[in-house]
Parts: sequence; C-alpha cells; structure tokens
Amino acid sequence: MTIRIGVDLGGTKIEALAMDDDGRECGRVRTATPRHDYDGTIAAIVELVRRLEQQHGTASVGVGIPGIVSPATGLVKNANSTWLIGKPFDRDLARALGRPVRVANDANCFALSEAADGAAAGAAVAFGVILGTGVGGGIVVGGHLVEGAHHIAGEWGHNPLPWPLDEERPGPPCYCGRHGCIETFLSGPGLARDYAVHAGASLDPHAIDAASRAGDPAATAAMARYADRLARALASIINVIDPDVIVLGGGVSNIDALYREVPARWAAYVFSDEVHTRLVKARHGDSSGVRGAARL
Repeated sequence: MTIRIGVDLGGTKIEALAMDDDGRECGRVRTATPRHDYDGTIAAIVELVRRLEQQHGTASVGVGIPGIVSPATGLVKNANSTWLIGKPFDRDLARALGRPVRVANDANCFALSEAADGAAAGAAVAFGVILGTGVGGGIVVGGHLVEGAHHIAGEWGHNPLPWPLDEERPGPPCYCGRHGCIETFLSGPGLARDYAVHAGASLDPHAIDAASRAGDPAATAAMARYADRLARALASIINVIDPDVIVLGGGVSNIDALYREVPARWAAYVFSDEVHTRLVKARHGDSSGVRGAARL
C-alpha cells in the first residue's frame, strides 16, 4: 500500500494528512502556523511529516499554499501569508525533507480533491471555488489540474465583478492595488463589510445568514445582493470554461441558500439558452485542501 502525505499550509494552522491510494485517511496531525517566521514554517512542516512517517513510512509529499510558486522565478508570489513571498519555498522544503515535493495553490488542491472523489467526481470539467477569507479557484479537466502558463489558472478572485451596478463602482479597494475585485465582494469579510455599510451594524457571514432566515430585512437584502454578485461572477466562469459542475468550499459555502438562489439568478448572465451546470457543496469540507495536496 502506497501512502501519500498532504500538507495544507494555512494562515493560522498547518495540517498534514496521510492517505492511501484509495483515498482513505491513515493519520492526521496539525500545529499552529509560525506566522511571519519562514524558517519556522519550514521546520513545522518537516516535523508534521516526520510524525506521520514514524507510523506509516516514507511517503511522497504535496503541499498546498496560499499563493503560487512562480514558474518564471521559482519564488512564491500572490501569497496572503506574506512571509512566504519571494522565497524558494519548494526548494527549501525539499532540501529540509531530503526529497522532491510538489507544491500548488491551496484552491487548486481543493479543486483536485473534489474532482477526484468529492462532489465533482466524474465531471469532465470542474471548477472549485473557495469563499473564505479570500476568494480562490481551481480548474480540473479530465481529472488533471490545470495550472496554466503562469500558474494562476482559476484565480478569478482578482477579476473585476462582472456587470457592476452603478452603486458597485468603483468597488472596495483590494490588497492587490485595484478596486472592485470579485474577492472584495464575495469573500467572508466582503459580505460582512457590505452588511455593515447598509445596516450600520457588524455581523459575521453566518450571523447574517441566520438573521436573514429569521426574517431580518437588512440581512435578507445583504444575502440577496451577495447571491446576485456570486451569480454574476460564476456566470463569467461558465461563459469561459463551461464546467459541468462548480463546487463551493470555504466558510461562506456553508450558507445553504446559495445553492438555490445562485443558479436561479445566473441564467440571466450565461451566454446560453439553458444552463445545466451544477452548483454543489464540497463533499470533503475543510479536508479537501489537505486531501488534494496528498494527490499532487
């Protein structure tokens, strides 16, 4: 039996999973992320891998990171864990572990997991979406991850919100230096900001959803705006790659109304007389990222 180890490097925790060829979990360990400590982050990953290998033997290692390794420079870019930026992360980790490692964007790992044996299993074309602190995405075609020439395939979060209304221009400022990025509207903080602007009060996304279900007008209006914005943003994806299925992950994906409201709205924006794309919740939930890393 072959064991693979996947590592999900998050902003607050690092999780490692040992998985066999049939997708069965054999062991799982985690630790707090040494924030703003690059060498400490490398050391923490090595320790988690060693702990799993003490039980299961030497394994291949894949790592999902909140950014990408640039194919041009070999250095990390686009990472919201900023202490990784500009570092040869894959080479340093390979040196520390004494073997090659595969590194990919965490949203790509999520998409790969769900396409392999999750909610998009068997789909010819799948788009995996992360709706959390940020907004990310990954594309899987025929079971293979599509990374692209610059390793940014699926990074829809830093496109502008499509078909913006007058009141949505120019949009909130984004850390990328632009205004009105999809991420600024559809991330968890983006939903909370929109509610605060209109309601004059602060609630997190799950509290907004709960208030909406309880009939609160301000929360209901915020959720309607969010659903329409998500429908527009996903319609632009459908118009480009025409996926069979779109899988949602991240904290906001747990709002069940989205799976009803968004498909009801996106037909108005999709360039087709009918839309059969399925919108589904991730089967593996928060474990998809680390499972996808193991499959790298």
